[in-house]
Amino acid sequence: MRSRITRKASLLAVGLAAAALSALTPATDFVVSTASGAPTAKDPLRPYAQQKLRWKRCDAKGPATFRCATLKVPLDYGDPGGRTIDLAISRLKAGSAKARHGVLLLNPGGPGGPGLHLPVDPLMKYPAEVRRRYDLVGFDPRGVGRSSPVSCGLTAEEQADRPYKAETFAKDVARARTIAGKCRARAGGKLAHLTTRNSARDMDVIRAALGEKTISYLGASYGTYLGAVYTQLFPRRADRFVLDSATDPTRIYRGMFQDMAKAAEHAFTRWTAWTARRHAAYGLGDTPAKVRKTYWDLIARANREPIVFEGQPLTGDAIRADNSTFFHVQRAAERIAGLRRAAKGSDVDPAPSGTPGQGAEAPDDHFLSSAWSVMCADTRTWSHDPAQYRREAIRDKARYPLYGDFAAAITPCAFWQRGSEPQTRIDNGVGALITQNEWDSQTPLFAGRALHRALRGSRLLTVAGGEGHGVLYAPDGNRCADKAATHYLTTGRLPAKDLTCRTPRTP
Repeated sequence: MRSRITRKASLLAVGLAAAALSALTPATDFVVSTASGAPTAKDPLRPYAQQKLRWKRCDAKGPATFRCATLKVPLDYGDPGGRTIDLAISRLKAGSAKARHGVLLLNPGGPGGPGLHLPVDPLMKYPAEVRRRYDLVGFDPRGVGRSSPVSCGLTAEEQADRPYKAETFAKDVARARTIAGKCRARAGGKLAHLTTRNSARDMDVIRAALGEKTISYLGASYGTYLGAVYTQLFPRRADRFVLDSATDPTRIYRGMFQDMAKAAEHAFTRWTAWTARRHAAYGLGDTPAKVRKTYWDLIARANREPIVFEGQPLTGDAIRADNSTFFHVQRAAERIAGLRRAAKGSDVDPAPSGTPGQGAEAPDDHFLSSAWSVMCADTRTWSHDPAQYRREAIRDKARYPLYGDFAAAITPCAFWQRGSEPQTRIDNGVGALITQNEWDSQTPLFAGRALHRALRGSRLLTVAGGEGHGVLYAPDGNRCADKAATHYLTTGRLPAKDLTCRTPRTP
């Protein structure tokens, strides 16, 4: 999940009755039978399962072995004979035909994150054993990237994060209504069907079109929710599922934003203590209270007059909008110390040339448009009462001063059309490995524990002292966590119990 969309999402209250779930098409009716792998005679999705994929080189600059294809999926799985959309997928074949286990689908998070190039992403350090045993399969989810992308035509101002303020609330309500209206005007026929549930069904079409009886999966952030929904819809087709930096499936999505604010406050408190012990290095205060005061004085100063830092004029609200600031205590201390020097004029960046927004092209809004589309359609729990957003924002600003007024601000979902189906309730015994950093404030540890409870067959791996969003296969990743995930993916054996990995001590 990316930071609250621009910040509020990158990168989630259920209570649906079992009857609501069972009223949907059962998992065994989708795509192919689980017994023989052959399409069933009555299966309306048979044409999608049997479509022939035409592979071609994805990118002239990429490896020749990295191939892409396009397949058709129904826009509305309730009407499989109706309108279709294109889905872009990619594949990097397993290094050993003899050792090959199957396919490993990859998702980077979001919602709205493109995943087509994940198999060759230089920032993903897939172990040799994994690349040897799996076809790595990337895909852009529906509405994203090359998969029938959605664009609402949002301006830079409409894409910016805004905290709740009493004096601007009426304008913020109008802005949220405008965004919803723009999306409805440009993509109204698609919006109700751009859901995680349908993306999970798309994954099963990919599985069938690739000729596989089951799939394995590696998903991060929002991708953990997508993977969990797949296990709920297709439990017998889920092979080895690794869910990195998990979302709480009972808090989709407004509750997830509010949980970010809670976790950001915890991370901030930790940072003030860490930084106070290093006053000689950073000069921000020799007690946590003094560090906290230094920070809030800096925010107040930037709100009076923007601070030019790294070539950008930053208000205090713009500084707070980045809820990833306190992911890493050392990086945060360096950043805040740098901002303080810039505010004092002793470390001045050159002012950006020209007037912001003048003569510039409109920013790409595809990520934000697809993110709102999924989040607003996924659940019917969004309030349509602006007064409720006001009350919650006032409450959360008092509870969580760092980020609460951003997380609880009104969203376009207050004015969105309903999705095509109720939200998915996650409750199954499918095996999965969930990996979680202790100090990830975007998908907090308590969110990972909630998904662990919902996936009763799962194991939870916690990186004690782990910072940042994302655990696995990063250039500076945790070797213990990587080893556990690789062991599961290559052997199919989950740990006997939940695990704790530790972060190596640094000077």
